Amino acid sequence: MPGETLSIFAMLGALRHTAAVRWTLGYYGLFVCLGLSTAVFGPTLLALAAQTQTPLGQMGWLFLVGAAGQTVGTTLGGRVFDRVPGHPVLGLAQLAVAVLLVVIPLLPWFGLVLAVVVGAGVANGLINTGANTFLIWTHGAKVGPYMNGLHFCFGLGACGAPLLVAQMIGVAGGYRWVYWTLAAVMTLVGLSLFLMSGHPYPAPPRLPGTHARALPPGSAARILAAALFLFFYVGAEVAFGGWVATYAVALHLASAVEAAYLTAGFWLAFTVGRLCAIPLATRLAPHRMVLAALSLCLALLAVLLLLPDTRVGVWSVTVGLGFGMAPLWPMGFTLAGQSLTLTATMSGRILLGDSVGGMVLPWLVGHVMAVTGPRALAALVFGSLVCTCVAFVVLLCLHPALPHTRRSGEAAAGP
Repeated sequence: MPGETLSIFAMLGALRHTAAVRWTLGYYGLFVCLGLSTAVFGPTLLALAAQTQTPLGQMGWLFLVGAAGQTVGTTLGGRVFDRVPGHPVLGLAQLAVAVLLVVIPLLPWFGLVLAVVVGAGVANGLINTGANTFLIWTHGAKVGPYMNGLHFCFGLGACGAPLLVAQMIGVAGGYRWVYWTLAAVMTLVGLSLFLMSGHPYPAPPRLPGTHARALPPGSAARILAAALFLFFYVGAEVAFGGWVATYAVALHLASAVEAAYLTAGFWLAFTVGRLCAIPLATRLAPHRMVLAALSLCLALLAVLLLLPDTRVGVWSVTVGLGFGMAPLWPMGFTLAGQSLTLTATMSGRILLGDSVGGMVLPWLVGHVMAVTGPRALAALVFGSLVCTCVAFVVLLCLHPALPHTRRSGEAAAGP
């Protein structure tokens, strides 16, 4: 751990421009908040169901509408960030999420909660598109380790939210204070974006007379493959992280407090995996890291399918799965960036896979678990990761120069 931690500081210290340091830290702060807002719903599902007097099986709609909103935000981000300086937009989006989190635990009707979650999803979609795209514009050919650092910050936030929930369980209205505490953190981060001067731009610069929406030959297939990779992977990640607490409680493998810690264990392992991936990304090609991570995840889920009702098995698989999933998103996105000139519009198209994936499978898991029981979680996540493997193979076949790619540090925003 100390070596990996030092590598983060060395990575930031290697930046030549003060502006690049500020921008990178700002995007990292946004992704801590994105992780907080993503992971807070899972361990508070039971409390929100009681607050709104909603059957637990219907709570999967939270994931569906949140991801639908994020899809809208991702689409808007692809259009907005190619046209205007994005830092004020990102700051405003983060402040919007903060305000909406304050409101969620005060609403007595499930329909109103869904409407607020849609709004938060739109803002998070803008943040997701903007931070990923601007990080590539800032670091260009050396984006690999920084991309892993960005998504390490997501894991940091996703780990912190359920830990805070676990500490607040038993306190009167405790889950409400969780939402309000997260909103305060997000307000500080949002305000800092408004104070950030300058703005990154894509390289190479667009030539006069070219069209922003024109795609180079072969780009459409690569965009589709990358979007499908994110669709199936994010679906698996959000579904497992969001429903594993309910899974453990329904099978009497954990109390409410223990289930919150189980969710925290998943995101803590996820965070550690992202941290370990930072130095590895400077030495290993993205496709090798993705292959190893997918193999580990599928093996662990096979264990959970065979031993669904053991406390030790659930804890072991949850922690191992968090660690194994960690490098899949940043390395998949970096792999796409090796063969595409990622404008904000193009990034937005790829990130639609992320948004829609986070919508479909978590919603489906809630409905299937209500009908067939909690054990369906492992089977659905396993199937989604199998589809991730298929999309990964297609992405490799479409890669124009994979044999010459040795290190993710060489991953470029252009071909």
